[in-house]
Amino acid sequence: MNEHELIGAGLGTVIGAVLALTGAGGGILAVPLLVFGLGLSMVEAAPVGLLAVGLASAVGALLGLRQGIVRYRAALFIAGIGICLSPVGLWLAHQVPNTPLALGFSMVLLYACGRIFRKASLELRYGKPAERAGFLPCVLNPLEGRLRWTLPCARFLAITGMLSGLLSGLLGVGGGFVIVPALTRYTDLNLKSIVATSLAVIALVSTGSVITASVTGAMHWAVGLPFAAGAVVGLMAGRQVARFLAGPRLQQLFAISGFCAAALLIIKSVS
Repeated sequence: MNEHELIGAGLGTVIGAVLALTGAGGGILAVPLLVFGLGLSMVEAAPVGLLAVGLASAVGALLGLRQGIVRYRAALFIAGIGICLSPVGLWLAHQVPNTPLALGFSMVLLYACGRIFRKASLELRYGKPAERAGFLPCVLNPLEGRLRWTLPCARFLAITGMLSGLLSGLLGVGGGFVIVPALTRYTDLNLKSIVATSLAVIALVSTGSVITASVTGAMHWAVGLPFAAGAVVGLMAGRQVARFLAGPRLQQLFAISGFCAAALLIIKSVS
C-alpha cells in the first residue's frame, strides 16, 4: 500500500468513526476530507465518499437488523425512490462546474451542521426535547409493531427518498442529515430504530449511486477501496466507544468541524 492509499485509509477511518458517533450524520464530511486530503475534485470525491459511507452504513444496518430495530419496509421504500433519483443527481453533478458545485455543497454542509449544533445546544440547555409534530404521518401499530401504511405516510417517505437520492448523486452525501431529522419529526420511532433505518437507506441508496458511477467511469477504485475499508474499521471502533463519547457536546464538536470544512471549501472555491 503506497502513501496515497494509506492517507485514504486513514481519512476513511475518521469518517467511519464520526458516522458511528454522530448517528448517521458524519458521512457529509467525507467529500471535504477527500477534496483537501487527497486533492480530488467534487465530481471525483462524491462517488468515493458514497462508497465508503455506503459500506460503513451497510455494516451498521446489518447489526441493526440483528437487533430487530430496522424498519426494513420503510427503508426499502425510501431507498427505492432514492435509487431512482440518484442518477439524476449524478447527471446534474457532471453538468455543473466544480466551483458552483463546491459552493452548493458548502451551503448544504452549513445547513446540516447548523441544525445539529442548534439541536445539541437546546438539549444541553433544556434536556432531550420531544420533537414531534402535532400530526404524525407514520406511526407504529401497537399490535403488530409495524408502521401503519397510510397515504400521508407513503407521501412523506417518498419525499424523504427523493431528497436523499438526489443529494446522494449530486453531492456524494448519504442523506442521513435528511433522513434522521425527518423520521424523528414525522414518526413515533425511537432514536435507535431511526438511526438503524437511516443507515439501511444510506447503504441502499449509496449502492445505487456507486453502481451508476462505476458504469459511467466516474469511480476511482484505487482511492475508493482503501477509503471504504478505513471507514468500516472506523465504524466498528466508533461503535465500541459511542456509549462513552456520544452526546450533545460531541454533536457540537462535529458541527463546528463541519462549519470549518464548509468555510475552507468556500475559500478554496472562490480563490
